[in-house]
Amino acid sequence: MMAMFFAQRVILGKTKYADVPATLQAGVKGILVDSGLEYLVE
Repeated sequence: MMAMFFAQRVILGKTKYADVPATLQAGVKGILVDSGLEYLVE
């Protein structure tokens, strides 16, 4: 649930991937890759 929240914030440009808590980064990365937005992980 929190990974989806942070993924949405990254997509909207409100949070950078680097600022996502380390414990959630793997989940957020998975969501972004599944959404075709892997370039936001860089």
